[in-house]
Amino acid sequence: MSRKAYSADGAVSVGPYSHAVQAGDLLFLSGQTPIDTETGRLIEGDIVEQANQCFKNLFNVLEAAGLTSDHVEKVNVFLTDMNNFTAMNEVYAKQFSEPYPARTTIGVASLPLGAQIEIELIARRR
Repeated sequence: MSRKAYSADGAVSVGPYSHAVQAGDLLFLSGQTPIDTETGRLIEGDIVEQANQCFKNLFNVLEAAGLTSDHVEKVNVFLTDMNNFTAMNEVYAKQFSEPYPARTTIGVASLPLGAQIEIELIARRR
């Protein structure tokens, strides 16, 4: 069975995977780290800057699939330091409108390229 995959110019892959894969009405977006799409390098900065870049990359993938943040049903956030939860939460609150998507936030030991945060999404076509 073939996969319907989406790629976005405004997102980066650091391995052999698709930016997003569609399964029925669901779109599963691969995790995005805070990589600057123009330089291909991890952005410098605090968790606020890194979280904003993750969402920018993810929303570029959504746009490539013809969707918006309003289509997001579930968000998974991975943080290397749970002390950054409050700051990440403030960025997160500005990305969506109520009712907010379901979310899980997990503390992890490390992330690719030394990122402080990685975010993945599940969206649904309506």
